[in-house]
Amino acid sequence: MPQAAYRTALLVGVGSGLSASLARLLGKAGLKVALAARRAANLTALAQETGAKSFACDATNRADLAKLFADVETALGTPDVVVYNASYRTRGPFVELDPDEVAKSIAVSAFGGFLVAQEAVKRMLPKNHGAILFTGASASVKGYAQSAPFAMGKFALRGLAQSMARELAPQGIHVAHIVVDGGIRSERRPDPPDKPDSMLDPDAIAQSYLHLLQQPRSAWAWEIELRPWLEKF
Repeated sequence: MPQAAYRTALLVGVGSGLSASLARLLGKAGLKVALAARRAANLTALAQETGAKSFACDATNRADLAKLFADVETALGTPDVVVYNASYRTRGPFVELDPDEVAKSIAVSAFGGFLVAQEAVKRMLPKNHGAILFTGASASVKGYAQSAPFAMGKFALRGLAQSMARELAPQGIHVAHIVVDGGIRSERRPDPPDKPDSMLDPDAIAQSYLHLLQQPRSAWAWEIELRPWLEKF
């Protein structure tokens, strides 16, 4: 039996890098796209470029999320693809870390992912159809020195994704976690002249997200790991 096509994508935690590439690619693939970030004004240019709709939302605030999903449903229809790309990082020697900043890092990187996914799944289960993609990082599988809060949040997000995939795949919902294992290229972080393609191209990463959405359900991936060809294992 053919799988139903995806129609509406909601991207949460949108910035100028990977999320922007996803917005462009998913729009070109025929999906209606909703963009969500704390400051909707920052999304104006991308929304105009892609034809997407932009919304303000704090991913750790339940009331904000309820309003976000209601507003997206009204404007574009119920999202059947949800991408969680929000995170927050605080660094420093372990004994000097501010507990409030650590709590914020875990809340944005992991708890927000849970809240967003829960709102999405409530709407996907009645149709037994949908996809939820979580953006991970090197810190999802490797805890680095002076970066414990980020690792805590990303490890938790990965655990959430794995648990959801086991529970929800048999109910028609494709849950996947993408480990972005390396630096993402940007205007501020270009490839060194002597090392072309040593940074992850955000457009190339977005292609892998689209591939996940195109996978037949007989062979769904719950996790993929992406790294540039020069990245050390």
